[in-house]
Amino acid sequence: MPELPEVEALKDFLTEHLVGREIVRVLPVAVSVLKTYDPPLTAVEGREVTGVARYGKFLDLRTADGPHLITHLARAGWLHWKDRLPDGPPKPGKGPLALRVALETGEGFDLTEAGTQKRLAVYVVQDPQQVPGIARLGPDPLADDFDEARLAALLNDERRRIKGALRDQSLIAGIGNAYSDEILHAAKMSPFKLAAKLTPEETHTLYEALRTTLTEAVDRSRGVAAGRLKAEKKSGLRVHGRTGEPCPVCGDSIREVSFSDSSLQYCPTCQTGGKPLADRRMSRLLK
Repeated sequence: MPELPEVEALKDFLTEHLVGREIVRVLPVAVSVLKTYDPPLTAVEGREVTGVARYGKFLDLRTADGPHLITHLARAGWLHWKDRLPDGPPKPGKGPLALRVALETGEGFDLTEAGTQKRLAVYVVQDPQQVPGIARLGPDPLADDFDEARLAALLNDERRRIKGALRDQSLIAGIGNAYSDEILHAAKMSPFKLAAKLTPEETHTLYEALRTTLTEAVDRSRGVAAGRLKAEKKSGLRVHGRTGEPCPVCGDSIREVSFSDSSLQYCPTCQTGGKPLADRRMSRLLK
């Protein structure tokens, strides 16, 4: 799933390639992709893109005197930039193409989604806060006012495991499964530690790991073409998706805990005092 660093890089890429240019056509291919109907999708056609913004994992294209075209790429969605779009409208079918946006220059982009679980979402709204997912977002962890005290306040009454708290978009916006693993590895913290039980020293360590991990990921992604961002993300991950590989810090084997619809990766030596976590739902430390 694209997370904050990749979506931030896409925002920068689209700012360079879209702002000041006119959208001439928006073509939905998958019926399920469009989540709003008023204003209609055609309301952005014939309008200049005046800005691109990011809200958590949402991308927002602002149009001149018109609505916002907002996208959430979900787990398996992606944006593919085309210097020259194919001639003729796309044909509906069983392929991954979900929506196409064409500019007056002949350039544009396709939104695609792999797999059978179609969760990619597109909204046309007058105000981004009309999108339920944006309205419920917590603070952005890279915002200037997101300091250590704010993180401590957010976690103070959290009765969940720290892994789940970091992934909760209503608590902190933009962090998903991959970067929560990376942050916790950098902080040398068990994913199952209770958030409310963090000491001030642990909160400080977590804050530093969070800001450093996300900032470095954004820096790696900036300037990378949209089509290469997935590969860039994977190459920069130290533990997530690397089950069985040696930890880059201590050399221990990266372990995994699997759930019904996701998994997490961690290093026992760095994060759990050498104790492996039970690989089952509702896991707890093996005794």
